[in-house]
Amino acid sequence: MDSDLRYAAVAVLGELGRSHDYRDRADAGHGLAGFAEMREASEPLLELVLDPGDTFVTRRTVEALLRRRDRFGLTIVASALAVANSNHSDWIHTAIVDVFGTFSSDRDNAIRLCEEMLRGADDRIALGARQMHETLAEIDPILRPA
Repeated sequence: MDSDLRYAAVAVLGELGRSHDYRDRADAGHGLAGFAEMREASEPLLELVLDPGDTFVTRRTVEALLRRRDRFGLTIVASALAVANSNHSDWIHTAIVDVFGTFSSDRDNAIRLCEEMLRGADDRIALGARQMHETLAEIDPILRPA
């Protein structure tokens, strides 16, 4: 893995995330989600999740973060959810339902990760994790193990 190239990719995607065009910002959020484990990607991702110009950017970025199905993606979404206005919050909750509404195993793993974040996170992440946990607990997934 070439860390210099990864840092360069995050920098370029971060710059794209400051575009005036919502489509560029949505693409940047989708691309940056692949680098959510990098500290340098956290702030640009939070800004894109809470994009003031278009909730399409919010939706696309959140879905990409959640589709990672890991603690890095869920932590960024929880952090944003804790401070999101009602409009952004609605789109974040919609993305949670869309991503975790199919497989019970994915939903159950996300619930477990939220419970871990509740115990070991700062107050902002814990607040968002609590909200995400409530949404996940209400989901009745389509597919369950046989």
